[in-house]
Amino acid sequence: MSDQPVLLSSDIGGVRTLTLNRPHRKNAIDEELWTALRDGLSNAGRDHTVRAIVLTGAGGAFCSGADISKGVSSAHPLYRMRTLSEVALLLHELPVPTIAKVSGVAVGAGWNLALGCDLVVATPQARFSQIFARRGLSLDCGGSWLLPKLVGLQQAKRLALLAETIDAEEARALNLVTWVVSAKEIDAFVAGLGARLVAGASIALAQNKALLNEGSDRTMRDALAGEARAQAVNFATADVPEAYAAFAEKREPTFTGRWAAPSGRADNGGRHA
Repeated sequence: MSDQPVLLSSDIGGVRTLTLNRPHRKNAIDEELWTALRDGLSNAGRDHTVRAIVLTGAGGAFCSGADISKGVSSAHPLYRMRTLSEVALLLHELPVPTIAKVSGVAVGAGWNLALGCDLVVATPQARFSQIFARRGLSLDCGGSWLLPKLVGLQQAKRLALLAETIDAEEARALNLVTWVVSAKEIDAFVAGLGARLVAGASIALAQNKALLNEGSDRTMRDALAGEARAQAVNFATADVPEAYAAFAEKREPTFTGRWAAPSGRADNGGRHA
């Protein structure tokens, strides 16, 4: 296997897979991996052929969190946190749907990377922990923002303060995992899920993702204004007339994400919104 800290798959039908690749450390994240993941996410966000992203780990684990085997770095903590924060924000703001495919452990920052994805698919053997308190640390990688929104304040405090390890079924019951799928079926399941997302209207999906991410922090007035802006963007694409035509013709639409030029002809340089 390559010794690169993050493996980039050959895109399959518009789906790009980023694999954390330090299996000897259960994909614990060191500075090199943080940097490689930041670059991989940034490049994927700029590549208009990428319509969905899968984030996973090599060697039977998702990610065991930050690699503390080398001790504490001499760099200032704020400097060390900068790359981590950039990764979390990139993952959150990517204009394409993201899927975490979790096998084995997802711990600390590793679990919060999974929670930062739009959808989480886990095997029954997956185990999760907000382990920070056991290391004398506080939540990072967006966990303090993500957890209360996903599970409510009380359960978020339980997970953060007790640093318990929970299994995939409990994580699903807490709305921290979207699907639990057997280890034999997870690859095919995630591939099928990616294909469904790629077949969707990319501009509309980007707008929906942004609206949902932002909506919980806004008033109803703000949300309605954001929805109006998003719909204006959608109606400027060729996807809306294509969807209407497909409905009338009783067929599945073919979405391209292209801008509908004023002449009525779709521009072929479509971009993610």
